[in-house]
Amino acid sequence: MSAVSTDLDAYLSTHDARIQRELFDLLRIPSVSARSEHDADTARAAEWVAQSLRDAGLEASVHPTGGHPVVVGEWRGAGAGAPTVLVYGHYDVQPAEPLELWTSPAFEPTIRDGKLFARGSVDDKGQLFLHVKALEAHLKARGRLPVNVIVLAEGEEEVGSEHLAGFIEANAARLQADAVVISDSAMFAPGLPSILSSLRGLAYFQIDVQGPAQDLHSGSYGGAVVNPAMALARILATMHDADGRIAIPGFYDAVHAWDARVLEQMRGLPFDEEHFRAEAGSPALGGEKGYTVLERLWTRPTCEVNGLLSGYTGEGAKTVLPAKAMAKVSCRLVPDQDPAAIEALMKAHVARVAPKGVTVTVTHLHGGRPWRAELAGPLFDAARRALAAAFGREPVITGEGGSIPVVGDFQRILGAPVLLVGFGLPGENAHAPDEWMSVENFTKGMRAIAALWDELGTSTGRTK
Repeated sequence: MSAVSTDLDAYLSTHDARIQRELFDLLRIPSVSARSEHDADTARAAEWVAQSLRDAGLEASVHPTGGHPVVVGEWRGAGAGAPTVLVYGHYDVQPAEPLELWTSPAFEPTIRDGKLFARGSVDDKGQLFLHVKALEAHLKARGRLPVNVIVLAEGEEEVGSEHLAGFIEANAARLQADAVVISDSAMFAPGLPSILSSLRGLAYFQIDVQGPAQDLHSGSYGGAVVNPAMALARILATMHDADGRIAIPGFYDAVHAWDARVLEQMRGLPFDEEHFRAEAGSPALGGEKGYTVLERLWTRPTCEVNGLLSGYTGEGAKTVLPAKAMAKVSCRLVPDQDPAAIEALMKAHVARVAPKGVTVTVTHLHGGRPWRAELAGPLFDAARRALAAAFGREPVITGEGGSIPVVGDFQRILGAPVLLVGFGLPGENAHAPDEWMSVENFTKGMRAIAALWDELGTSTGRTK
């Protein structure tokens, strides 16, 4: 097991207090991409990140888009024979509301019990910033990097990265890389470094059921007019069978079995189902019969109701037969499912089971493809060595039930393998009040990424 180079470790240790102050300054910027009243803050965060890259020793520029800016930093001093690695992260954050549930103000960073509390601390400002400081350690301690590096930081990840794919396509020649490295995920457990092997995709729908022209008196019309709320309930009830399997015909056609070795390693992870149940606050766990909880989360698709709306929902009674009903439904997808194919299957299924007497419309709101890594080759070997050097133990391979659509964009447009290595932890409250990042993970994460550049520099030319 190799160790983090002493000169890099010494640099980061010497500048630890300054690095923390700078991170606090970034976290104080309320760069909430979803709120127009924070547009100026988001633009300020982009300029801040660009200047931080310049201070670290890279060239950096801010590029306007149809939404929030994209920041590009570059250092190409390693020469044409060395690999080029693109680092991706995002500087925008989720809204902080409800503010009253924060123990300390969302945009006033505070350390308690080894945790750094602030909106964006782990998602993703803290993880993006540790990459900047790892680059700085190389450039200030040694004057150079062993690889060419591009840093791409966007400001729209929390609102769907609407303009990022177009930016990558328009600048594909400039952004061409041998590998992409992303830290926007979590380790499996404290002290257990992790390499992410898969992400689920997404197909997100709105189902609208229209009945009479307006709400009707349930006594005068109930029993004679089809109730849209009941019709929607019947439609939703057809989407699963008694074993929790999705009952939409053709839904599993593109789902392939996972490698037995991956499943075996997954079952060997230190996962406590009861702790997971208690953390979720659920009376019991459920899902597709015949699979473990981690298999359900990482390797199996889902079809979930995310929201329902119909009729009178205020205090007291109002006896109406509602004119319409609506449901939001998301399908998490696994390789090699295609959101467009799932859209066709969903629309065909709903049309087939919808009762007469109502008009049903299915709208596909947005989606993203699933992703699975090929965990072999110099890139992943280098990551294993770097993580082991920083954390003192071999990393584990994990999956992720959520979606990061940009991962597929990088592979599709740049044709480069993607390494997902995150330094968050379970229960870190990303997107919720009291978001936090482990101070220890931030510190070790900087050293792991600094070691990664050394490990990649010993590779022979390309990392593919």
